[in-house]
Amino acid sequence: QVQLVESGGGLVQAGGSLRLSCAASGGSFRWYVMGWFRQAPGKEREFIGSISKDGGYRRHADSVKDRFIISRDNYKTTVYLQLNSLKPEDTAVYYCAAKTSIGDSAAVGNYDYWGQGTQVTVSS
Repeated sequence: QVQLVESGGGLVQAGGSLRLSCAASGGSFRWYVMGWFRQAPGKEREFIGSISKDGGYRRHADSVKDRFIISRDNYKTTVYLQLNSLKPEDTAVYYCAAKTSIGDSAAVGNYDYWGQGTQVTVSS
């Protein structure tokens, strides 16, 4: 079983940048496809991006494409989310997740493990 701990969230002005980190422990990090999701108050959890086990394939949601970039370092057992050109509508709790099963990496239900989340607030 893997434990996931997110960090790097905070308050930033519109147009600014943040780098979120998600440190994994307790499992073999290389076995997991990793994903980032976010959830704003009153909204469903939304897919942001996913990255394959070896980092060779990345996928991003259309809503954040060209602004957010997912990456991973298997030696550091950490997955990252670079957030650029932030907008007030990006305000949400950001979660990382890990999955071992096949299936759509954009689907919340396909992930086995979740972190507790980190708050990102973008002021206008």
